[in-house]
Amino acid sequence: MDKINYAREFHAAAGQIDKKLLAQKQLKVWVGTFQECDVLKIYKQSWANPNEDPITSPSRIFFSIWVDPAKEEKLLYNIHALKLRQLKGYKVESRKFAEVFRREFKAFAHDWENVNINLGPLTLMQGFVTPESKDLKNAVLRLTGHFLKIQHLIDQSLGQYIL
Repeated sequence: MDKINYAREFHAAAGQIDKKLLAQKQLKVWVGTFQECDVLKIYKQSWANPNEDPITSPSRIFFSIWVDPAKEEKLLYNIHALKLRQLKGYKVESRKFAEVFRREFKAFAHDWENVNINLGPLTLMQGFVTPESKDLKNAVLRLTGHFLKIQHLIDQSLGQYIL
């Protein structure tokens, strides 16, 4: 894959995600750079603290797809759940939350290529795909489609910890 095209491909994919479906699910898409990696993130405002930017909030949950310059042949993806004890309106222990999410996620794991759920509590799941450079946008769209099918698991899991 050609490094110059990553951001363009992420923006192109983001532009093709069903806007009505995103709005219905209260999801937002952000494309940018984080730690020298081009990235696409999908998140909900409610998965971060009120009055904080859900892209930078210390306590938040998000799905991300990125390309690491050192591993350009791989399109990496994960769901992060950061500092959930600080998430206002909930009493969440990260490990327990991760266990609840992963237990429900197992029914969907077959859709996710090279997925791993045997991780610490901050990374709920993680994996990679190895698309051809000409298929990067479609690979991103497939991954976002898979996420749109499981995003409700985050809400269900969080629902167990509402104060």
